[in-house]
Amino acid sequence: MTPENRLRPPTGRATGKPGRGGGTSAPRESQGSPRKRPAAADPPPSAKSRTPAGVAKARPAKAPPSRAASAKAAPVKAAPAKAASAKAAPSRAASKAPRRKPRSPAGRPAGRGRGLRPPEAVRRLRSRARRAWDRPLTAYYLVLGGSLLLTLLGLVMVFSASQIQALRYDLPATFYFRKQLLAAVIGTVLLLIASRMPVRLLRALTYPVLLVSVALLALVQVPGVGTEVNGNTNWIELGGPFQLQPSEFGKLALVLWGADLLARKGDKRLLDQWKHLLVPLVPGALLICALVMVGGDMGTVMVMVAILFGLLWIAGAPVRLFVGVLGAAGVAGAVLILTAPYRMRRIACLGTTDTGPGDQCWQALHGIYALASGGWFGSGLGASVEKWGELPEPHTDFIFAITGEELGLAGTLSVLALFAALGYAGIRVAGRTEDSFVRFAAGGVTAWIMSQVVINIGAVLGLLPIAGVPLPLFSYGGSALLPTMFAVGLLIAFARSDPAARAALAMRQPGVGRKAAGVRVKTMRRRVRERSSGER
Repeated sequence: MTPENRLRPPTGRATGKPGRGGGTSAPRESQGSPRKRPAAADPPPSAKSRTPAGVAKARPAKAPPSRAASAKAAPVKAAPAKAASAKAAPSRAASKAPRRKPRSPAGRPAGRGRGLRPPEAVRRLRSRARRAWDRPLTAYYLVLGGSLLLTLLGLVMVFSASQIQALRYDLPATFYFRKQLLAAVIGTVLLLIASRMPVRLLRALTYPVLLVSVALLALVQVPGVGTEVNGNTNWIELGGPFQLQPSEFGKLALVLWGADLLARKGDKRLLDQWKHLLVPLVPGALLICALVMVGGDMGTVMVMVAILFGLLWIAGAPVRLFVGVLGAAGVAGAVLILTAPYRMRRIACLGTTDTGPGDQCWQALHGIYALASGGWFGSGLGASVEKWGELPEPHTDFIFAITGEELGLAGTLSVLALFAALGYAGIRVAGRTEDSFVRFAAGGVTAWIMSQVVINIGAVLGLLPIAGVPLPLFSYGGSALLPTMFAVGLLIAFARSDPAARAALAMRQPGVGRKAAGVRVKTMRRRVRERSSGER
């Protein structure tokens, strides 16, 4: 079939002659467009648009219709509508045009001041801060930086607060500072070891650490071995000026043992049953607390109870269990307080403004005096007045009061901010890890440090009774500093074990490793110099 025959219209349609239906059919609107049936309102085509001799011109079948052909084939009645829409187009464009803001006589938009930032800049700054806060290594840097700054600032404050205390006992002025510096160096070594210790090795050492801690706690109560300090028999003499407080290592043992025990039961899906949730964790914790309580150290027992509550909370214990345990702990605490006169005197000092009979509230009142006299920025480093025999234990339990007196509100808020960052990092590590042991251990360490901070600072502020609990990483005391720094090293290791943090550290590791090993790293500049002159 030739192209002419292929494009030839059927008989009776293109010529205007009657077809099968008896009427005349309209011609196609354009010769290249597909065949369509005309609408009923279309007028009959003119004679000029008919194809002479019934033969259509040969054109490509897929060519789109031209504008001229479509304009000719358009119905006559649609023209006024197009004209009307064309007339209405400017009004639509005018309605869509943005309205201009009213301007002030100075030429700038009204309602916008010179010193105010636009909302876009504030939102951009907020989004940047949120992205920086949500980075994979945020917890790692918070734990590392916060613990380092707290330890360094604690050394400075121990040096300032302990000089007068050392001179009172005919000791060198730097006696306590040198002991604390030695403990900080040893603690740094323990921190580095803990930060590189594998989780499998740590879990293998859990039960040996627990047995050694329980043995030392029992050894303290042996006559001739334990030493009494400030009414509590919780110390062991190591010879010379060195002493050991086993109850501080008992906190670390309780955290590791409880985390390993709950992780094993969690892997077996046994934590849904109360029997497996409480036994043997609660009896073992009560045994450790009883050994500490025999020596009279109720402050350490409070910290251990906080660790136990933290472990149970992470394990998913129901709220009614906490209510029952808190009720039992409250009854036991009330009995212990009522049976000890010196504890009753400490309770009586809460909210008082008088030293009381026998100056029993002297320490609590002078701690508040030290904070109040510091003002905004303090009296200056080393310029404290309360440390000159007015405030007992200025370098241990009440070092936060000396910090407020010498560094002011700015110094105390800085210390609180560092502890808050450390606590947030611990909660973040416990919430993002995939290892159950890491989750329980990180939660236990965080509960340990933060509960100790609350008890110490609450006593200094007069909100809680004085319990003899040191401020972690800050107060004087090697027995408290060593296990705390080891626990901080565990937090650093746990923060690095996060999958996202591990990937971020792996991206930085090769370059650092090459430079540390002394390997020459080739750059693009050296590669270009090594090429021959003919290459480009």
